[in-house]
Amino acid sequence: MVKSYNSVTQKSVLFYGEASHHNSDHSTVYSLNFLEAFMLVDTLIHARWIIPVEPESVTYEHHSLVIHEGKIIDLLPTELANQKYQSTQTENLENHALLPGLINCHTHAAMTLLRGVADDLPLMDWLQNHIWPLEQQWVNAEFVKDGTDLAIAEMILGGTTCFNDMYFFPEVTAAQAIERGIRAKVGLIVIDFPTAWAQNSDDYIAKGLALQEQLSDSALCSTAFAPHAPYTVSDEPLQKIKTLADSLNIPVHIHVHETAHEVEQALSQSGKRPLERLNDLGLVNPALIAVHMTQLTEAEINLLASQGANIVHCPESNLKLASGFSPIAKCLEAGINVALGTDGAASNNDLDMFGEMKTAALLGKAVANDASAIPAMTALRMATINGAKALGIEDTCGSLTIGKEADVIAIDLSSLEMQPLYCPVSHLVYAANRQQVTDVWVSGKRLLKQRQLTTFDQEALKEKIKTWQQRISTKE
Repeated sequence: MVKSYNSVTQKSVLFYGEASHHNSDHSTVYSLNFLEAFMLVDTLIHARWIIPVEPESVTYEHHSLVIHEGKIIDLLPTELANQKYQSTQTENLENHALLPGLINCHTHAAMTLLRGVADDLPLMDWLQNHIWPLEQQWVNAEFVKDGTDLAIAEMILGGTTCFNDMYFFPEVTAAQAIERGIRAKVGLIVIDFPTAWAQNSDDYIAKGLALQEQLSDSALCSTAFAPHAPYTVSDEPLQKIKTLADSLNIPVHIHVHETAHEVEQALSQSGKRPLERLNDLGLVNPALIAVHMTQLTEAEINLLASQGANIVHCPESNLKLASGFSPIAKCLEAGINVALGTDGAASNNDLDMFGEMKTAALLGKAVANDASAIPAMTALRMATINGAKALGIEDTCGSLTIGKEADVIAIDLSSLEMQPLYCPVSHLVYAANRQQVTDVWVSGKRLLKQRQLTTFDQEALKEKIKTWQQRISTKE
């Protein structure tokens, strides 16, 4: 009597053994001395190390990840995986670490087309005298499409599988993310003044709501309200955003306390610090994704912690623009969820989350004057599960947990400069770089195979970007 074997999809393949051979043709036949049942799955990844992030501070050696229909269905020792599963695609990554895809929690993706055009300037000079005039001249749907493609390609090559964006023409950003297969939280941007995308705050909100409805059934793209900053969005639209965000149960993604000048200007104009104003409007809550936060008092840290708000730390952009130092160690100690972001490539100048992890860990130690602040695993969590929590998608991604989407990256740790290797997590944060990312999967779909992008024509993309460079540089 054959005992049935149920897989996740009710599909299985039965193999009968022991194996023996006919003397005539040496073909394999199977005796019925015992019955072995294998589950047929889409992908088996055998790795030297698997770092799931949850549970924290756990590294599995010689384990395998089992992926079926886009989800992680098992994580177990490789020897057992070979006994239990057969797959249509098997990867043997003997020198690699597998970890959840990195989550870039603050981007302006299309601004990759402005990488390096106005370097080494203070924030407001950079914005008002260089970036905003260039955006006024060049930003349209084509700019956003090509710039977003460049950003997505760069992020996939660097192991980022999800990004949280804030920019104009968000419907174009969403379309490119879906086409290229990356996960995205697309910002429904709101600013008081007119741009190429909308005329006023009501227009921004109306267009944003239309996109929210359009993406309501998307598996890869979801939305967040993205009012640019307290100094560019007035009270009335912020109040509308609060009401709508509560109704739709989506986050609010906003620059806050980026520089001392921002805080001083707010105090002189309203008598309130920006965070105090947002709190008075009811926006300091678990839906808040507050970006930068370099200017924080103890009272403000306690407020953010008590209200369950999220911070996105962008250490390299803050350093480049001399915006200040976010007290991340204090924020984490207070219980605030802190994620990582690169900011846009115009102010960083890359979208490298491996660089952000290392910078966040090192800078956090210096600011706290404590070498034990921001250990490597904390930095890795900031780039993975903390980002997922900030975006409200921790049930979908952020860790290699059974039942979650298979957003997975593989990093080759075999090179000479990675030796000797005592602790893979330490190496990933302090020694590795994004060029060591060899393979990337999002929802089980392979977007990077042995350093080759699978959803892009890289040469065609380079030609498009070259055309933009020629256009912009001749008018700068």
